Order: sequence, then structure tokens, then C-alpha cells
Amino acid sequence: DGLVLAFQDITERKRLEVTRLRASRLESLGLVAGGIAHDFNNILTAIVGNISLAKVETESNEAAYMRLLRAEKAANRAKDLTQQLLTFAKGGAPIKKAASVAAIVRDTVEFASRGAKSAVSLSVPENLWPAELDQGQISQVIHNLIINANQAMAEGGTIFVTCENFVNDPNSTTGIGSLPFGRYVRIHIKDEGKGIAESDLPKIFDPYFSTKEGGSGLGLATTYSIVKKHQGQIFVDSDINRGTRFDILLPANPSLALDGAPRRKELVRGKGERVLVMDDDETVRDIVGNMLVELGYEPSFARDGSEALELYSFSLSQGRTFSVVLMDLTIPGGLGGKDTVRELLKIDPNAVAIVSSGYSNDPIMANYEKFGFRGVAAKPFRLHDLAEAIAAALEAQKTAGGGQATA
Repeated sequence: DGLVLAFQDITERKRLEVTRLRASRLESLGLVAGGIAHDFNNILTAIVGNISLAKVETESNEAAYMRLLRAEKAANRAKDLTQQLLTFAKGGAPIKKAASVAAIVRDTVEFASRGAKSAVSLSVPENLWPAELDQGQISQVIHNLIINANQAMAEGGTIFVTCENFVNDPNSTTGIGSLPFGRYVRIHIKDEGKGIAESDLPKIFDPYFSTKEGGSGLGLATTYSIVKKHQGQIFVDSDINRGTRFDILLPANPSLALDGAPRRKELVRGKGERVLVMDDDETVRDIVGNMLVELGYEPSFARDGSEALELYSFSLSQGRTFSVVLMDLTIPGGLGGKDTVRELLKIDPNAVAIVSSGYSNDPIMANYEKFGFRGVAAKPFRLHDLAEAIAAALEAQKTAGGGQATA
């Protein structure tokens, strides 16, 4: 009898199976991270809200005020860190606002390098252009790269961080051909570490690729995703035993108006207008109610969309409508913001709704107007953030021709 041997190349099938499992695992992690971020940001809303109120009450006490300011910054950094996996897993459309790139770089570098063996050489010009960006996401980019630089220099060294204004002309000798013509802020981050092998350089932005033992391979993939979504570019150059340098280019706009120093900015206050707060978290309802009272509004509360619609309809029938409805996007087991605002606009086409969520990278948060909202307030928000969101939403309604809602 003859013996027949059959060989089948299963390498490609195994590779596809591994890719499928990785994608499935990442999706599962994204869902878990989403739940954690949502719950954590609800807790942080109470923390940041109370700090904001305490800042108003202690503004005359310089020392106490500065401590509260530092606590607020730390709470905001905690919020940003919850978004790392979430941003990559679910896409993370940026919620862009005019921001000081210089301030983001300084604050993030200080935070990320705290307690590290490495020293930091920071050079940020006073005239660095502002940009329209998602502050949390860009802070995350800088944080990832500083952490990587620290890890590349286990015995210590210096991380060089420099920023500069850059006008790109793709046709000039100094231009970058892959980048559209325009103004950019360029951020250089260079370490003195062991470097990255030339064969590894093309793969470092791939998900799950890591040269570090126990590394997730998500940090640089997330970094690349964020920069790309900001219409920017990131480049890397490395020499073995001489270090690695990352260059980030972000579109800039010198004419953008910035808020200026946060601590003395005048609060935009209400004049007794009624605001309906829809949130399933009692702690959030409580602190947001206190914040609204401090701002001069009259708050009412609903635990979900159904209750909010009932309250709004009843008030409308009594001739006392709400000027603004602040809606949580996600209500477990109940009617959330997306469905509620649709039904609300059927009841009152002139209703002014603001979407709020701990899922700050939900597409609705970045494109809220398409869903019928007039404003957005990503959790956790400060007193100033809430004041500005309400004022901006009412102004947007007036501009759209809806008139101003009556108290």
C-alpha cells in the first residue's frame, strides 16, 4: 500500500485568526473601558464640580485657591487617562476647541515626567500659535511620548521637548510634501535612549506592536490615530544607542481667540432661567443643581428621558417652559439623550438641549448639532464650562432664529 501525505499551508489562516481574535479582544476592551470611563467621569463630575464651587468661595484666599486649581488640573488629567484605550478602540472623534498648545505641552510634560529618573529640557516660545483641537486627546499624545521616552532611558537621561511655529510650503526645500500648505505647530520630543531598530520603525504605529516587554502596543497606535484625526502628521527618526525623535505637526490658527487665564475669567451668569437636568446619577444631579444655583439658574431634575419629557410637557402646558435641558447621553435601562432630544423637538421645536456624557469620544459629542442639540458639555465639567455651554447654546438658538426661550 502507498502512503499519501497531504500538506496544507495554514500560516495565512492562523494569521487571520490571530487578527480576528485581536480585533475582538480590542472591541471587548473598548466596551469595558467605555463603561469605566463613563462611571469614572460621573464621579469626577462631582469632584470637579465641588472644586469649581469651592474656587468661587475661596477666590479671596490666594493659597487655598491655588491648591484648588492644582486639584482641578489633576482631576482633569485623571479624566484624560481614562480615554487612552477608548480613543483607539472606538475611533474617538475629537471635540475641538481653541486652545493654547503651549499650555497643553507644559502641563502634560510636567505631569508625565513627575517622579521619573529623566530630566526634561523644555523650550516653548511665547508666541507659539494656538490651534483648534481636543485638549484631552493632544495631552494624551504628549503623555504617551514622554512616558515612552522615560522608559527608553531606564538609567536616566534628558528628554528634549521643543515647540515652534511652522509654515508648510510643499514646493519649498524645507516643505513637507505629504502635508497641505498652511500654518502648523511643530512639537519635537527627543530622548537619549537605546533607539529603535530600523526594521521596527515602519511598524511602531501598528496596533499591538511593541518592543517593550509586557507592552500593549496601543500607545503609539492611539497617538497616530489622534494626530491623524486632527489633520496633522507624526514622524519618527531613531538611531541605535543615540535616541529617538518624534515630530508632531498640528494645524494652527494664529487668529484664534483664547480664553486667557482661567482663574479670573468672569462667569456667565443666568437671570433665573429654568434648567432641566436629565441624569440617572443622583450625585451628578446634586452637584449640577448646586452649580446651576450658583450661576443664577433654577434647576429641575429628571432621572431619564421619559421623566424629562413628562416634566417638559407639563411645564409647557403651564406656560413655564425650560430655557435649557441638559441631557446625559447614556441612561442604562432608560431613554437616553439621543432619543430624548428627538422626541423633545416634536413637543417644542424651539427647545434648547445640551448633550452631556462621560463617553466624551461618542460621535454625537463631536457632531451634536446633527442630532438636534445646541451645545455640548463633556463630563467632568467645571463651573465655567457649564456656564459657557448654557450661554453658547442659548446664543446658538437665537442665531438659528428660534428666539430665546422664556423662563
